[in-house]
Amino acid sequence: MDANLIAVFGVIAAALLFGYTNGFHDSANAIATSISTRALKPRVALAMAALGNFVGAHLGAKVASTVAKGVVDLPISMDGLLIVLAGLLGAIAWNFTTWYFGLPTSSSHSLFGGIVGATMAGGAIIIGNANDWVLWDGILEKIVLPTLVSPLVGFALGFLVMLAVYWLFRRGNPSKLNRGFRHAQTVSAAAMALGHGMQDAAKVMGVIVLALYVGGYQDSATHIPEWVYLASAAVMAAGTYAGGWRIIKTMGRRIIDLGPPQGFAAETVASSVLYANTWLLGAPISTTHTITSAIMGVGSTGGKRAVRWGVARSIVIAWIITFPIAALVGALFYLPIHFLG
Repeated sequence: MDANLIAVFGVIAAALLFGYTNGFHDSANAIATSISTRALKPRVALAMAALGNFVGAHLGAKVASTVAKGVVDLPISMDGLLIVLAGLLGAIAWNFTTWYFGLPTSSSHSLFGGIVGATMAGGAIIIGNANDWVLWDGILEKIVLPTLVSPLVGFALGFLVMLAVYWLFRRGNPSKLNRGFRHAQTVSAAAMALGHGMQDAAKVMGVIVLALYVGGYQDSATHIPEWVYLASAAVMAAGTYAGGWRIIKTMGRRIIDLGPPQGFAAETVASSVLYANTWLLGAPISTTHTITSAIMGVGSTGGKRAVRWGVARSIVIAWIITFPIAALVGALFYLPIHFLG
């Protein structure tokens, strides 16, 4: 077995490990609200989320294509493979760190930050230009702008949808309404899980395709073999079922006191934003940012004190630093990999 093939296997293994960490890190995206409101039992919710992630992966080809060809333009060589490997290791390290502290940061930003940081380090060392292999225009158009806009849209829509729910059901019996919204959350949580699969499992697929292309094992940077769909979906589903309980607690209880109507509104808004970005733009946005901002928007209808803004501030700070720190970690991983490789 030659070194190039070993490197491809290594990158694929790292991508699948990232997919698993993404699953348990971001399982809260789909089901934290449903668990918090007792709409679903924890293991039932996780199983449904895992199934939604598995199915959603097969609907995320546009996002996978953006990841594979819209972020970096790496040389088809061992150098390119080592860069992807270092970027993945940086993303995995940051995922574990933020999971440990219970921070709902973006696994997507960890991935993009890690790969961009490793690419810049590789470019600086190999060709003397840190930016030559980074597609900054594509990153700005397909990642930065949608990432900035999506949380704002999620917050605003969450606020408006929650106001509409209050108005439509203002004369309803609270006990009956809570029971009805708990049933409705089964649907909204399933929609959220499907959207998470379309986005985050697709990112794993994109990285594997990038490795196959850079390694010289396929001619296209957009073709996704069926085994890539299945493997990416399976590890994401497995990670989701494992459950990231620290982050589930943060999203379900620490930002606002969620009730069934609030949970339904937040999940409905967030899943709608995910579908629009996936199908219309193929933009790899953060599912974490989207659902968290929707929860904040829903909670803000209860007044200034309904949202625990101190917790929200810590989360937003973690959002801001994720990309640059993951980039730094990816670059640091690349240095020993390059010189030892």
